[in-house]
Amino acid sequence: MIQRLYIHNFRCLQNFDLPISGRHSTLLVGANGAGKTSVGLALEILQKIARGTNRIHDLVRPSVFFQGNPGAPIRLEIAATLDSVSYEYTLALELPQNFNELRVAEEKLSADGSVIYSRDRAQVLLARTSSERDARFRVDWHLVALPIIQEESLQDPISIFKRWLSRMLILAPVPRMITGDSEGDSLMPEPKVTNFGEWFTGLLTHSPAAYAQIDAYLREVMRDFKDVQNPLVGKDSRSIFVQFHQDQATIKLPFADLSDGEKCFFICAVVLACNHAYGPITCFWDEPDSHLSLSEVGQFVLTLRRSFQGGGQLVVTSHNPEAIRKFSNENTLLLSRRSHLEPTNVRPITEVSVEGDLVAALIRNDIG
Repeated sequence: MIQRLYIHNFRCLQNFDLPISGRHSTLLVGANGAGKTSVGLALEILQKIARGTNRIHDLVRPSVFFQGNPGAPIRLEIAATLDSVSYEYTLALELPQNFNELRVAEEKLSADGSVIYSRDRAQVLLARTSSERDARFRVDWHLVALPIIQEESLQDPISIFKRWLSRMLILAPVPRMITGDSEGDSLMPEPKVTNFGEWFTGLLTHSPAAYAQIDAYLREVMRDFKDVQNPLVGKDSRSIFVQFHQDQATIKLPFADLSDGEKCFFICAVVLACNHAYGPITCFWDEPDSHLSLSEVGQFVLTLRRSFQGGGQLVVTSHNPEAIRKFSNENTLLLSRRSHLEPTNVRPITEVSVEGDLVAALIRNDIG
């Protein structure tokens, strides 16, 4: 579970601290341009690092500095509790004058207060046990060290932290781009979920029993759902098909032919199954309700919240009144800024002056 997420000088986020510690589910609300999506993009950078991307140029471009000003480094800090151990990771990126590419100014990973490794510019210090000497080595300033350092075992703190961060779900699905085809398997969906087929295959390979939970949820939200199949259609490729039935008639559809909302039901089903199969997981979902009908939103959001209440952490953004009503004021954060020249401000709704109904006030943009 994330205990702290700090973002500085990145897009509209300046000295930004997201207060989600101890919360199993959180809703981010605010006008377009307030910074909700930027939170997900910052998490995505950290996740790409954990998944092996180490070249700064492939992670961050100079244009993401707040107001385009590289006078101060971009700073990303994330702290999480994993199996009762507190991990903290810091990455600071700078753009010196006359440089075209950002470079690492500072990097550090610690567990329960003990430094695993630290870095100042190119110099990396890797801490060892009391019986071993610390190791010092240099890394290209334009490369992040976390993907490069070799873990000693699956129980190595670096391995545990990277595995958690790489399996975090950071979702902003584009349903029309999701086909259900795959040529492999994975437990790591891309943010747009264009590799849904690989993700679905990977989950069932990792935990075949997860199908029962997927099936149960889909039967709940699609009354005529019969089953989902993922057969081989080539030597190394698979394709998802979905069967529906009514009375004695059955129809079999390629996953690509489902509606955008139906694809979101499948994504939700896999999220629920992942949290149960190898969780607790952390999930950031940008506008999960954007492709659903008004009658579907409330139950959709409630189902997600209930799944994470027993373990894991869910952070979602939304503009939908029905979604907002399914969160309490204690679990809702307002992101706001008065103009594009100012940074984002984040406040719990409990600290915001609201006249009357919260949803009505948000629609009127009448929040003090």
